[in-house]
Amino acid sequence: MSSGPPPVISVIMPVYNAAPGLEAALAGLWAQRPAPYAPLPPFEVIAVDDGSTDDGPALLEAAAARETRLRVLRLPHRGIAKALNAGLAAARGVYLARMDADDTLHPERLARQAAHLDADPGLYLSASCVNFGGDAVTAHGFAHFVDWQNSLRTPEDIARQRFRDTPVCHPSVMFRREAVERWGGYADGDFPEDWELWLRWLDAGARMEKLSPRLLTWNDPPDRATRADARYREAACNELRAFWLARALARANPFHPEVWVLGAGRMARRRLAPLWQHGIRPAAYIDIDPRKIGNRVGNVPVLPRAALPKPGRCRILNALTAHGAAEEAARWLESAGHGPDDWLLV
Repeated sequence: MSSGPPPVISVIMPVYNAAPGLEAALAGLWAQRPAPYAPLPPFEVIAVDDGSTDDGPALLEAAAARETRLRVLRLPHRGIAKALNAGLAAARGVYLARMDADDTLHPERLARQAAHLDADPGLYLSASCVNFGGDAVTAHGFAHFVDWQNSLRTPEDIARQRFRDTPVCHPSVMFRREAVERWGGYADGDFPEDWELWLRWLDAGARMEKLSPRLLTWNDPPDRATRADARYREAACNELRAFWLARALARANPFHPEVWVLGAGRMARRRLAPLWQHGIRPAAYIDIDPRKIGNRVGNVPVLPRAALPKPGRCRILNALTAHGAAEEAARWLESAGHGPDDWLLV
């Protein structure tokens, strides 16, 4: 296969003990078809087996014997970042698509995303909205997160809200090889490898956009990495956010290093605590709870909303985390005249 003409798309799929969903994931790839006004470019699938100990390696070898578009890389178990970088190094396509071994995809996904990138040479990453493949009742927090992520579609929304959480679903993306060549591949550290990549690329000015069709079903198995891997724990995410948020504020906050924080609760304070280690200084916490107003947190006053400076006179971090609270605060900020340049969701 490596001696043939290079494909346009390389699908990179890390595999680690994922035998139960592997055949369905591969079947979805072989079922890819053209979309209206969007041909299906030639593609290859690079399955990177990260030292699996289940039936996955045998399933992959059997699939590769039947399907010439599948290449299997066998590695000792070293973690997802190294597996992904091995896939990037082996990929021959100009467009690099991600896929997880426990997810399923729409039959027009590759055609639509390739057409999306073809149509806009300044776009570096095409994501899509996704279906939540889990129980929305028992996993309501994750289901709400998927809804929030699906709401971020424009490059502006993705860039502005990138500090809240990862703004695109990792296995739904297709990006240009040029992005990796310019800004690097996956970093391997004590943080979510996908969010770190998006934060780094967005900080460099990469434009990302999301297609509204739901081109992937993002399944929610009990051993999903965001539950089982320490790199996805709250403290690791807070440290990662703080590093890139501090860079952005230093560059774009005319009142640097001062910010005003919406939310004086324990979660908001814990979320932003690492930010203060980067030299950012909270002028005050703004809250609506009368039990908090008038107190001081680390010598920082907790004030009512009426104390917030007028639009254009401060930079605001909306750090509210209770369900619906950040959205209500965003509406209040808009009604008070604070525009997109005045505040960030974090």
